[in-house]
Amino acid sequence: MIEFSNIVKSFEGRTVLAGVSGSFKPSDTSLVIGGSGTGKSVLLKCLIGLVKPDEGFVKYSGRDFWNSDEETRKQIRREMGVLFQGGALFDSKTVFDNVRFPLEMLSPAMSDSERDDRAKLCLTRVGLDHAMSRMPSEISGGMKKRVGIARAIVMNPKYLFCDEPNSGLDPLTSIKIDNLIKEITDEFQITTIVITHDMNSVMEIGEKIMFLYNGLKLWEGDSVSITKSDVAELNEFVFASKLLRDLR
Repeated sequence: MIEFSNIVKSFEGRTVLAGVSGSFKPSDTSLVIGGSGTGKSVLLKCLIGLVKPDEGFVKYSGRDFWNSDEETRKQIRREMGVLFQGGALFDSKTVFDNVRFPLEMLSPAMSDSERDDRAKLCLTRVGLDHAMSRMPSEISGGMKKRVGIARAIVMNPKYLFCDEPNSGLDPLTSIKIDNLIKEITDEFQITTIVITHDMNSVMEIGEKIMFLYNGLKLWEGDSVSITKSDVAELNEFVFASKLLRDLR
């Protein structure tokens, strides 16, 4: 479980997060939504250790991330998997080597054959056992996202963070990526957090949804209650398209 309270972060006098609190449970696919510049990505960075909050705390299964010793923070980081927005694959490495890379860096006790087996297992799980020898330039955008998911879970994480996983994908591929993330969350009982502005993702896999606006959490709920909110800023975001307004 991830708990965070009163997260405040400013850059050059500009407040980006103004006291955000919440929690994410294991086996839930939790979404953080909002428009550009609302603080979603900064919150993600505070949670995974890339940016230190000015105030507040982040706890992983009761362990205070920012107010603990370096060894504890390293251990928590080893329990994280991150799917980056652009994929962040190494262009010079094959699909297989991209997935195997975290094991080389962070699992010195594993043998080479154990690393190979684990990488193959994760690639098979995301349906890419046929593409292990290909280079990133030889696969589609959707396949790159699946490689990113395989790499994110190769260390068998307790916590999975996905930053705009559907960015740049067509609607059908986006749904497949959403379903894959949800399946993996359920299968491995992972605490999964998805940063997104994609309303299809919200309606497909939004078990818990947090809406940020101008650095504040204005609403929290699920994919059923989100269309019945009386929060004006949320409704403007949810019903931005004429199609959705007409269906309301």
